[in-house]
Amino acid sequence: VLILAIAGYHIFEHDLITNRGEHWKAHILYWIVALPIIVFVPGSFVFTNLTETTIGVVVPIYESVRAVCTPDEEDDKLWLQYWMIGGIVFMLTTWVDDILGKTLSNLYWYQTTTFFFYWLYFPKTQGAALLYNRITQPFIAPLVAPVQNRLNHYIDYMYSLLVNAVHLWFLWIIFLFLPSGLKRMVAIAVGTVYPLVSSIAAATTEQIDDDTYWLTYWSVYGCLFLIMDVLETWLGWVPGFYTVIIFTTVYLMLPMFQGAEKLFRKVLVPLAGLQELLMLRDAINVKKEMLQTLPPHRAASVKRAIAKFYAADEKEGHEGLNRGESALRLKNEMMSGWSGLRMGSVSSGNNNGKNGVVNEATSLV
Repeated sequence: VLILAIAGYHIFEHDLITNRGEHWKAHILYWIVALPIIVFVPGSFVFTNLTETTIGVVVPIYESVRAVCTPDEEDDKLWLQYWMIGGIVFMLTTWVDDILGKTLSNLYWYQTTTFFFYWLYFPKTQGAALLYNRITQPFIAPLVAPVQNRLNHYIDYMYSLLVNAVHLWFLWIIFLFLPSGLKRMVAIAVGTVYPLVSSIAAATTEQIDDDTYWLTYWSVYGCLFLIMDVLETWLGWVPGFYTVIIFTTVYLMLPMFQGAEKLFRKVLVPLAGLQELLMLRDAINVKKEMLQTLPPHRAASVKRAIAKFYAADEKEGHEGLNRGESALRLKNEMMSGWSGLRMGSVSSGNNNGKNGVVNEATSLV
């Protein structure tokens, strides 16, 4: 099932930008094929909790990491739309497995949810984009802005309490004595409510940075949720287990910590083998920021300096220098270049009083 899902996604991946879930024939054909499989294929052999988790979380985590790393920014918004629907549905329905257990196969639960999650991000259907355009954006998004402002206020207040942790000691003691099921509910609410509201607000704007931020969070939190879902069977009874989950979630979520960004770059990207792709996107973002914040003549000077440094580094590599020697020489060149620029600005400042000459170093500094 995993191989078929990934193969189908990448074969039709070129339809992601052009489709946007508005081709109704694709939806009809998809469910015409899906319904007989749901009814007649034995669920206990093909569709299990593992199948549902793989299609609903594992594949979206990898594709979200890949979307953040690619220079194309439009896929960030598309996968953010999936997490606003599919991710939330998966995390909020895991209790069904605990209650119904093996009878779920007889109710076609795993079959239906597996096809539902795949329908949300399959390029030919893009159900998440369809639901976002038809429901979330016109009806839910206008209600989100005031809610987000209030949540931001509450989060700032909770952070001020965290600074003085004595105020939270009493609440933590009460939390320890709650039933494990209620603790789990609180932990999931902490990780989903505010991020969901913020993701809806981010998706409605034209900016991509906030989409990328929350997509990064959902990618990392999806991994944390899977870890919690596996470990709670053996460690859920241990005092402090859900407290650790909640504090980890807060660390991932709040911009002041940048926890999701750190784990994303240090763990998920290397595991996915996408370091080069992320570096390329970082380079594009540096150029974009440079063109947006610097005047044209200063931006041109910085671009020439960066190009020179990379060209020199490439030349040194061909000459047989090892990485340490190349890095040391590049560092020395940058330091001497900065000294020259600084001295140039001072000398040009003195010349300004005499003849008004302004050189290129002055513009760069």
